[in-house]
Amino acid sequence: MIRANAAFAAAILAAAATSAAAQGYPGKPITLVVPFAAGGTTDVVARIMADHMSRTLGQQVIVENVTGAGGTVGATRVKRAAPDGYTILMGNLGTQSASVGIYGDKLQYDPRTDFEPIVNTGGTPMYVLPKKDLPVKDFKEFAAYLKANADKLNYGSGGVGSTSHLTCLFMHSLLGVTVTHVPFRGSGPAMQALIGGQIDYVCDQSVAAVPMIQGKELRGLVVASLSRQPQTPDVPTATEQALPAFSVSGWNAMFAPKGTPKEVLDRLHAASLAALRDETVKKRYLDLGVEAPAPEGLTPAALAAHVRAEVDKWTPVVKAAGVTGN
Repeated sequence: MIRANAAFAAAILAAAATSAAAQGYPGKPITLVVPFAAGGTTDVVARIMADHMSRTLGQQVIVENVTGAGGTVGATRVKRAAPDGYTILMGNLGTQSASVGIYGDKLQYDPRTDFEPIVNTGGTPMYVLPKKDLPVKDFKEFAAYLKANADKLNYGSGGVGSTSHLTCLFMHSLLGVTVTHVPFRGSGPAMQALIGGQIDYVCDQSVAAVPMIQGKELRGLVVASLSRQPQTPDVPTATEQALPAFSVSGWNAMFAPKGTPKEVLDRLHAASLAALRDETVKKRYLDLGVEAPAPEGLTPAALAAHVRAEVDKWTPVVKAAGVTGN
């Protein structure tokens, strides 16, 4: 009885300490882990959000790039972090959905149960961009060239299971080809390799693709969305280029470790909503082609449901393609 009472008292004290810490949150800088290299889409979105959230929370939100294994190294680090709100994750389609099918039992977390959802920070239409001297003038010619030369070509991505990898994989399945994959530690390095002519093409999100197209550093052959994007009005849709099934949107979202106190999650959620509603953030999103979720998609519950649906969607795709992580 004495031991039971002591254990109960200890639990009460621990709960009280946690509650007190949550009420004073944040009392120090917050680390927002981006599981890819700097310069890619997830990194850019994270820095936009972190900048505004720092002002709302009164503490700096520091972006830290933790790369490796298609983003799962960084996601695993956050899963193992103390659930106090001082280490959070900017995950994406790859780390929080496709990773389940790619890594299987090797994956050291379950994106459906090991994280507390904070907010979906937005969707990003996908583009296909070739190196400058690839001898094609549009996506139709690219598709034909790919079918005829698949064994001689390669494509870059932000890593196995990244959004850029999955998009190209989906496109290849529709065209019935298999092409050599060159994974990088983020879509930023992959894009630089493309500019340097070291790889033949990439499939990347609007945040990375739009500036390259607008600056005429690279060409956009197609956008995998239902309509042309206002930032790149000259880039046709896949439907216009005779491949209507090629419709893919990337996404990025914030998560905290499982067990993070509700008071802390509420503060983070409120700060993230304030960022998404800010006119300057909206303008930056518009310029980069990021589409903020509809109001009903901005709740933690909506994000949790989205993750489960995306796991169900992408697991059979990656398994059918025989993609596995190391």
